[in-house]
Amino acid sequence: MENKITMDIDPEEFFVHTYKRSGAPIVRGAGMYLYDTDGKEYLDFGAGISVNALGHAHPVLQEALKSQAELIIHTSNLYYSKAQIDFAIKLVKHSFATKVFFCNSGTEANEGAIKFARKRGARISAQKFHVLSFSESFHGRTYGALSATAQPKFQTGFGPLPDGFHYSPFNDIECARLTLDKYDFAAIIVEPLQAEGGVNIADTEFLKFLREYATERSIALIYDEIQCGTGRCGSLWCYEQTGIVPDIMTLAKPIGGGMPLGVVLCTDETASCLSPGDHGTTFGGNPVACALGSHIIDIVSDSVFLKKVQTNGNYLKTKLEGLMKKYPSIEGIRGLGLLLGVRFKDDPGALVERCKDNGLLVVKANMNTIRFIPPLIVGLEHIDKAVEIFDNVLASMQK
Repeated sequence: MENKITMDIDPEEFFVHTYKRSGAPIVRGAGMYLYDTDGKEYLDFGAGISVNALGHAHPVLQEALKSQAELIIHTSNLYYSKAQIDFAIKLVKHSFATKVFFCNSGTEANEGAIKFARKRGARISAQKFHVLSFSESFHGRTYGALSATAQPKFQTGFGPLPDGFHYSPFNDIECARLTLDKYDFAAIIVEPLQAEGGVNIADTEFLKFLREYATERSIALIYDEIQCGTGRCGSLWCYEQTGIVPDIMTLAKPIGGGMPLGVVLCTDETASCLSPGDHGTTFGGNPVACALGSHIIDIVSDSVFLKKVQTNGNYLKTKLEGLMKKYPSIEGIRGLGLLLGVRFKDDPGALVERCKDNGLLVVKANMNTIRFIPPLIVGLEHIDKAVEIFDNVLASMQK
């Protein structure tokens, strides 16, 4: 029946065309691999755009899903659930935060963080509502998060955007200072490692400046770790790489193990500005999602697990750097841990499709970059196979 659907029906007839999709539908996953209705196997180095931290059909997550679903799938946020409490305790234990807000996605987490920061700013001044973000950033597609996304291509046709959002070049301290001096800012939002923007690492001195300026002016410093957090960079949180700690941090994607889950982590200083009714969510903190999140934290926070992410990330980076000697079209290899980007001189969009045709899933990013973001369970044999496919595709396209 599944194959019949693939052959007889064009899915484009039924879906709003917001994604470029092709090929037979995916029906199954196991470990590092996905399978479609035609039985084709794909080595997954996209991880659902950095979501499937433990790959596909991980037995721990399968058991957690089953166990929690047998207890309760949903209850209103008018009440606590045990799964929420257990997960919140672990997040606080393993981070700078003292308070947690659960939602359903990354864009919701950033939307909440912006609201929290503005409420905090309003305690000081009615004019303290401005938000600074940086070039090539990506923070989501709802209006607040979209307004903080400093890429015009995502904003075109959706104006007018909310007021008070300003942009500055990424990693440029002087430009940031000039912009910050012009208005009364409530928040600075930054990705310590930009993923969608082209796999761009924030300089330590840049983050240090933002931290110091934010502290001096009572501005909330927000780290968006939706893609670069939860073990992806070889530490549980990306901010641990520099030791520069934010006031608010947003999480999503891998934190739910594949279930819709977003998190805003913050300190008491921010949380104390909020009262019942200031913000909310019907499905945020779903017990099943939180149960999976608890297991994700247990596994990913383990020092041995994180050391393996570092080791395998360095191995993948070295293998990709080896391709630069063969292919002049590659400008550089960027990133940390298992969030790596291959930067090309020209648009590599066709390369992504050719890789898929050859059984390798990778993800395009801005600035002519292809992301390699495999599940964190990736082994050296998977890396060897992925780089071999990538090498062969590059060679065939060069010919």
